[in-house]
Amino acid sequence: MSSSQRFGLLVGLVAYLIWGSLPLYIRAMRHVQPQELLAHRIIWSVPTALVLIAVAANWQDARAAFRWQTLKWLIVSSLLIGANWATYIWAVNADRTLEASLGYYINPLVNVLFGMLLFSERLRPAQWVAVGIASVGVAVMAAALGHVPWVALFLCFSFGFYAVIRKQVVIDSRAGFLAEVVILVPLALGWLAWFANQPGGRLMGNGGTDIPLLMAAGPITAVPLILFALAAKRLRLSTIGMMQYIGPTFQFLIAVFVFHESFGPTHAIAFGCIWAALFVFTTDSLIGEAKARRLARSARPA
Repeated sequence: MSSSQRFGLLVGLVAYLIWGSLPLYIRAMRHVQPQELLAHRIIWSVPTALVLIAVAANWQDARAAFRWQTLKWLIVSSLLIGANWATYIWAVNADRTLEASLGYYINPLVNVLFGMLLFSERLRPAQWVAVGIASVGVAVMAAALGHVPWVALFLCFSFGFYAVIRKQVVIDSRAGFLAEVVILVPLALGWLAWFANQPGGRLMGNGGTDIPLLMAAGPITAVPLILFALAAKRLRLSTIGMMQYIGPTFQFLIAVFVFHESFGPTHAIAFGCIWAALFVFTTDSLIGEAKARRLARSARPA
């Protein structure tokens, strides 16, 4: 493994650990409306991104991110990630963290499907099996909930599309993130200004400790996304997919053991199918990469 890949692995691990523990922060801010927390996540991400760019002295990429050829793609990615954030905040506060974790468990398999549909990658038989088992798990979860698990499906597909777009945009991760939140800031400021003028409206939660906690939403949001983008540039998509198990596992454990969300036999069957699919997918990926390495070594001249 090269030094670049080791760095990608490290920053990817940190990103997923932060994402995995995010429900604890959101639940601590449950007294704040989801839209209010989302607005602050966007607004305070701007100075965070500016500080990170200043530290790296990478203003050239920051300017490049706002050129139309790049910006048009970042507009799409900003809308995707903004919708993803809004749905996730709502889900945690609506006692649906378990369903949200299901979405991020499915996400690696969605990446495989996107590879097939968007990049003409061929699925191996084991990958088809994994997708099939996961589909059964989603169907069982729908039966358990009494409706399609739209939270899980929206989260996995929105983040999957986000990853595809960011992988194609040749721009520094910090500069790309800055452009994304700057695009969203007018919407966040507009909503917050409207909310502050409503009866009982406010700008910084209930004041007091809410002020630093809301300001912390910027670093909590920006740091893992930037670390993820750094990892995505250095690692194979299959490796990123396998690392994504870390975040939803933390979310799952928090949902069941901290938030005490309902987890019955049907949920166990649904998650069992997803975990089985991920086991098949991971095993196949590891075997495939091992074969590729052996072929590469054998092809080297003696």
